[in-house]
Amino acid sequence: MDAISSFILKGMSPQLLVADIRVSIKFYTAQLGFSLDFNYEDFYAGIFKDGFTIHLKSGRTSIEERKNRKDNEHLDLFFSVSDIEKLYNIISASPIEVTQPLRTMPYGKEFYIADPDGYIIGFLE
Repeated sequence: MDAISSFILKGMSPQLLVADIRVSIKFYTAQLGFSLDFNYEDFYAGIFKDGFTIHLKSGRTSIEERKNRKDNEHLDLFFSVSDIEKLYNIISASPIEVTQPLRTMPYGKEFYIADPDGYIIGFLE
């Protein structure tokens, strides 16, 4: 076995650049049910839910890039979930921006939301 195939991935944490880390932590914890794992010097944080993690780092992304991703349904994060209709009903009754209403596709039911920084998050069952 060569060196590159001999290691084992034990996790993965996408990193999102966020304009206001406190706003992002509040969104993901209060609105989406994540928990705060760590917060480092008010510019870097980790959140987790059901064994999955996301890292948040203070910074800014291009407004044009965010608009292009939203207009073209380019997802930044995609979660497989259970009870998608129940989740959709809860989210659509909240202040969270739904960018793609619940729909049935050949591969399952899905909907998309935007977080405070415009990241597009898909949910699929």
